[in-house]
Amino acid sequence: MDKPLTNFSLDLFSLKNNVAIVTGGNKGLGQAYVIALAKAGAKVFVATHSKEWEETEKLLKEINADYYFYAADLTDKSKIEELVAECISHFGKIDILVNNAGMIIREPIVDYKDENYEKVVSLNQHAVYYLSQRVAKYMVKQQKGKIINIASMLSFQGGKFVPPYTASKHAVVGLTKAFANELAEEGIQVNAIAPGYVETKNTAEIRADEERSEEILARIPAGKWATPYDLMGAVVYLASPASDYVNGHVLAVDGGWLAR
Repeated sequence: MDKPLTNFSLDLFSLKNNVAIVTGGNKGLGQAYVIALAKAGAKVFVATHSKEWEETEKLLKEINADYYFYAADLTDKSKIEELVAECISHFGKIDILVNNAGMIIREPIVDYKDENYEKVVSLNQHAVYYLSQRVAKYMVKQQKGKIINIASMLSFQGGKFVPPYTASKHAVVGLTKAFANELAEEGIQVNAIAPGYVETKNTAEIRADEERSEEILARIPAGKWATPYDLMGAVVYLASPASDYVNGHVLAVDGGWLAR
């Protein structure tokens, strides 16, 4: 049944009473996603690889957020099971999953070490699949949920010196579409955010290369690198009821990079 247009409200963007898991939420873009979701009203379960979360915890306290930190190695399937169980034990449910944790290791392709390839793919691709599947099992029972994967500009392009990162980020888009196709009828939306070039520790090496940095800037119509702040609205939108008819989509937040 059609809803009257006058029913539209900015409350559709509220995440009050929702519980969100964010992986890699203690730094960079993950930290921005955590704060954005908390500001929108969500209770945040912040999964991290280490226990270095003091900075993020300080920010969460400043906004009086309801939060819980949990350290886990996402390349270990048994730890993923424990993470999901811990979130449900602490908060009682899971409404939102943001698969943000990832890594990048730069080496020339002919010299790329097998162990580095396996590390990157294990976290960036395999962990996304296993955690999404485990969380989806719970979301199906409640007939409601949002899964948001973090893709990349290298989900669309090849890049240089990062073959496993490129492969894994292409895979993230494929997993997003595959999960969306099966879970839509269960009331679950699965989408991805593809950040453009963002000022984080991960991109410090590129930004320090004056020639490469100028090359990147020349292609961005906005004329500047993004900051984590620029990604906060996108994650709130895809996590909220305002995006209930958006499914299997990759939202590029790139200052126009892909359009040029």
